Amino acid sequence: MKHEIGGLVLRLTLGVIFFFHGLAKFQSGIENTVSMFAGLGLPGFLAYVVAFTELIGGVALIIGLGTKIVSTLLAVIMVVAIMKVKLANGLLGTEQADGFEFDLALLAMSIYLLLNGNNLWAIDKILSRDSNAQKSAA
Repeated sequence: MKHEIGGLVLRLTLGVIFFFHGLAKFQSGIENTVSMFAGLGLPGFLAYVVAFTELIGGVALIIGLGTKIVSTLLAVIMVVAIMKVKLANGLLGTEQADGFEFDLALLAMSIYLLLNGNNLWAIDKILSRDSNAQKSAA
């Protein structure tokens, strides 16, 4: 049970953080993120993909829907963010730029949920139960 409670804490925390990061990208003007992506040599449309993934993925994690899939997508986003944006700044960063320690923590949380999932207070558990009940009835 401790394992499930710990997973729930990670899932909810990760969900809230990514939801607000995605929301901030839209509230501050998604065009700024598009420009940043273009400056990194990435296609600008990926800014929309990332922002929607963070926003919708955050909600999905909070309600426990598609935890392993969402965690995979968020882990990929974190790897790219670390490699393309933060790695040159070092783990702790500089006075002018943030390091990648926060991104690394989010990556670790995403990987944990990718590998272990979490069904405590999760829609996935309800859907799994309904699917198993249908299989038993057939």
